[in-house]
Parts: sequence; C-alpha cells; structure tokens
Amino acid sequence: MSTLAFAPDDADAIPLLPVTPESLDAALATLPPDQAAWARRLGFRAGAGEVAVLPGPDGIARALIGRGKPEARARGRFALAQGASRLPEGIYRLDGSLDEHDAREAALGWLLEGYRFARYREQAAPKARLVAPEGVDAQRIEALARAEALTRDLINTPASDMGPAELEAAAREVAERFGASIAVTTGDELLAANFPMIHAVGRAAAPHRAPRLIDIGWGSEGPKLTLVGKGVCFDTGGLDIKPAASMLTMKKDMGGAANVLGLAQAIMGLGLPLRLRVLIPAVENAIGSDAFRPGDILRSRKGLTVEINNTDAEGRLVLADALALAAEDEPDLTVSFATLTGAARVAVGPDLAPFFTDDEDLASALTRGGRDWADPVWRLPFHEPYETMIEPGIADLDNAPSGGMAGAITAALFLRRFAPARYCHFDIFAWSQANAPGRTKGGLMQGPRALLAALPEALGL
Repeated sequence: MSTLAFAPDDADAIPLLPVTPESLDAALATLPPDQAAWARRLGFRAGAGEVAVLPGPDGIARALIGRGKPEARARGRFALAQGASRLPEGIYRLDGSLDEHDAREAALGWLLEGYRFARYREQAAPKARLVAPEGVDAQRIEALARAEALTRDLINTPASDMGPAELEAAAREVAERFGASIAVTTGDELLAANFPMIHAVGRAAAPHRAPRLIDIGWGSEGPKLTLVGKGVCFDTGGLDIKPAASMLTMKKDMGGAANVLGLAQAIMGLGLPLRLRVLIPAVENAIGSDAFRPGDILRSRKGLTVEINNTDAEGRLVLADALALAAEDEPDLTVSFATLTGAARVAVGPDLAPFFTDDEDLASALTRGGRDWADPVWRLPFHEPYETMIEPGIADLDNAPSGGMAGAITAALFLRRFAPARYCHFDIFAWSQANAPGRTKGGLMQGPRALLAALPEALGL
C-alpha cells in the first residue's frame, strides 16, 4: 500500500538530520561522541540519499540523511526521498535545518517515494514515515501526492483495463467524490452533438470501447478554469500504423487526461475558489474497416476543415473539438495537457514539460511554479511564421505538415486555432523511463504542480 500522507505529529519521532558533504564535519561535531564515531565507522559521506542510522540506549537515537554535493543538489530532485526507502520502519522528523523551499521538496518527494503501482502484483512500500516539516503546507502536499498517485495509476494501467469506458468510470468516481456534475456523450451521439472529429478518430474501436466526450463541472463562484486532457487510451497509429517498438508505451497516450483528472482532484480537494470544467475526449485510435483514412477531410465542431495527412496525428483532432466546446463557454483560462508530439521530446527531452502560451504573466508564473514545486517546465513559442505550415490549401488545416520540422510548434498552433482566447498548452511525456527518487518507472504527472502554483496569480484567486 502506498503511503501518501504524513505521519501524525509524534513527540517520540526519530530526529532526521539532513547533511551535506561540506557540512558533515560540523554536523558530526554536534552529536554525542559515540554517535559521531558510529557514523564515521559506517562510512557516511552525506551523498545524495545516503543514510546512517545511529543507535541509542532504547533503539534508534537519530538518523543522518545525505543531501549530496552542490552539483548533485542542482541537477537532481527529491534526493532526500530516497531515505524513505532506505531507513528502517519508524516515524521520522526533519530537524528544521532546511529552508522553506528545500523542506517542501523533501516533504513532497518523501510522499511520492511511497507510491507503488500494485494493481497486478503486490509491491512493498517504504515503511519509514515522515512528520510534516514545520512551515510547509501539509494539506497541499498531501493533495498533490494523492493527485499524482491517481495520475500514475491511470497511466500505468494497460489499455485492456483502461479503455474509454474505464477512463469515464475513473472520471465519474472523482466527480462524484467532490459533488461535481458529469455528462458524457458517447458513440454516434457525438455526431448528433457536433463532435465529428472525436467520433472519426474513435469510430473504428470495438463497440464497448466507443469514443466519448467527458464533461465535468465543479464550483459556482469565481473565475472559470477549463482543463482539457487528451484521452487516447491506446494509439495504434491508425491506418498509418506505428512500428511495434513505438506501440509499447501507447497505454500512456491518455496521459493528458490522467494529468487533468489528477489536477482536478487536487483543485476540488483544496476547495479553490473557482469554477472548474474538465473536458476529456476519450477514444481508442484503432485499426478497422471504419477507421478514418489518410487523405480524408474532416469537418470540426468549429466548422474548420482538416485534411488528414497522418492518422497517427490524432490527438490534436480530438482535442480540437473539445477546445472548440471550451471556447463557447468563454473561460478565463483554458489549459490543455497532451502526450502530443515526439518533437517535444526531441526539443527538451523527457524530464521537462514544454508549454505554449501568449500570456507573458502566465508564462512567468508557470516557470516560477515549476521551480518552486519541483515540476520543471519550459516555454516554447507559438511561432507565427509557422502558421502557413498547417494550411494545406485543399482544407483549412493540415493535421500533419510534411517536412519533419517544428512538430511540437505546429501541433500547438493547430490547437490554438480552436482554443479560447486565453490559452496554454502542455505537450508532456507523462512517463518516467527509469526509477528515480520520488518517481518510479512508469506514468508521471508533469505540469500540474506548476500550474496549481500559478493559478492564484493567473486567475486572481
């Protein structure tokens, strides 16, 4: 079972002293001589995540945990989180030597280190628990940890158990838990309701995996925030079929939907004073006799026509109809999350979440929020001269411009044609390729912590 909450305050909690290599000698000098000698015999050097358990007359007297050298602290995140897996069972309390930023990162990382995906196989979670460090917002950190656990669980679940219907069920559970409204338009109802591109992308799937649009609403006062998440529960590439190797992680192609559901859970759980709407186009991009084809021209909800030059560029199609719906409500801010392009990974790699916005203040707030909450983001441009690349001539828009250049930017420009005026788009990887402190291999939340931190400034909360 994952431990995603802080331990209750306990006067007998074991003191946990964070130590850097440069402060090691000074730290040992503050300890009783026998404990300092024990730490030296253990060979403790205060490397990132290294621990030393120091005995006392009644058990563990205290523990030391390494923060690593300055370059390690600058290059990595959640180094102290490794202690949750390396320390023996017990309740620990950081000694208070960390500043507010470092204490917040340590606390969040500790909870995230407790995540385990145990749906199909039992996974042992760390048994070392942490009292919330003094001065941190424990409620917010716990809400973020639970949000990330939801996001990871959804992404990690294979498509056999996480199709459009199961994604709808997860959305219903979140909505009902917080008293939110939810409406779902499914199958051929999408055509009657004027969501033609969502229908086109998902119509080849089996009937029990029919395409749908999930629409959640919560809150009655405050500014309007709309979150849109790409919910492609499996992407074969369609008739432009992906190579086998490229399909291995396509269960994560609904990572945008998972990220917005996790973020929505946090927003509702924290009771933020806003009106929240969540839109998730949930489909399977399957291969079948009714699959949409290269060369087809689709008409969108907005009325713009789209030439299909690659059926593997389907995410922007389903998002376009959802964004057009969002625009009709005139929200104060709309943010989309999608595992949209390989070009974004080429541009910034898997660890950064690139985002696009024309709003300078929002961009600055997101950058600060990412830095403050260990959620690194990087701004990419809506570069106007590339608009011509998404205009094929035969239709209003091209879903997959030829040439192989600027793929992340042209995809973002495509989405902006349908989006409300104040718009931000995240093109995320939503996946950790290997185990790292606070981040087990598999599904990942990218961008929501930065956005949550930016909302007070962005929406005047």
